[in-house]
Amino acid sequence: MSKEMNWKSIDLNLLVTFSHLYRYRSVSIAAEKTFVSQSAMSHSLSRLRALLDDSLFERKGHHMEPTDHAHHIAPIVMKLLDTVSSDLLAREPFSPKKYSGVCRIGLTDYAEFIYAPVLYDAIRNDAPNAQVSFINVNRNNYLKVSEQDKLDAVIGSIPSADEAFEQHQLYTEKHVCLFDPSLVSIAEELSAQTFASIDQALVSPDGSLSTQVDKRLEELGLTRQVTVASRNFLTIRSLLKGRRLIAIVPERMTQTDAFKDQLVTAAPPIDVPDFDISLLWPAKLRQDDKNAWLRGVITSVFEAK
Repeated sequence: MSKEMNWKSIDLNLLVTFSHLYRYRSVSIAAEKTFVSQSAMSHSLSRLRALLDDSLFERKGHHMEPTDHAHHIAPIVMKLLDTVSSDLLAREPFSPKKYSGVCRIGLTDYAEFIYAPVLYDAIRNDAPNAQVSFINVNRNNYLKVSEQDKLDAVIGSIPSADEAFEQHQLYTEKHVCLFDPSLVSIAEELSAQTFASIDQALVSPDGSLSTQVDKRLEELGLTRQVTVASRNFLTIRSLLKGRRLIAIVPERMTQTDAFKDQLVTAAPPIDVPDFDISLLWPAKLRQDDKNAWLRGVITSVFEAK
């Protein structure tokens, strides 16, 4: 087995020194072209001679003529420098058409249900060889999931994003009341009293059985009975069918054509604040070409809705 090379003793910058000396045949001109002093270039030449055990360049008149060994190694040095420049340091511009990696996007369950098909189509339209991975997240776990699954982007309602992320508002979501009209009878307008008298189904990201809605009802002297809660929007929707239940849900969840459950909506009888849906991405990927492209695709999908 050959002895392992001691790389600590080798300065690869000396290859650049050699290439300039070989090209210009002059210590002063080589120094000028590499923006170092003439004494520094002479010192590098001395190190080169010691490293390669050859004088390499010998003064003849006003020129430094390469030795036979210098002529022999010159093509090797030039090839090495070209390889470093073109294959190691040069980055090919990102091309969606050539991309064959994975786009990892975190969404809430209902956003995934609504937007996954159009996001998939838009991504694959630009990058036909890409794979798409949709991963369930919410405002409580998006940071952990993003680090664990190396997410490219997160879509959701996250009011105060962690400083490790940047964000862009996609749209503002409104709330509506959703229920089965065959079991929940409501006149022209849903009153607070009627609303409070109906058993409630609650979308609860953190498992809590109360929200700001309860405080607003309390201000009106009313209370409601939350009989079921789930973190999953789709579970809540499935529970509403065939039961005397009512739930406050995001409006866009009710507008998809995918459901055939004949549920209907009504405006909430109390003030339920709107909330923003944002696109988040790791700040460290701000200048990443692939991430910038993916952000553009996602933004265009939501602008078209």
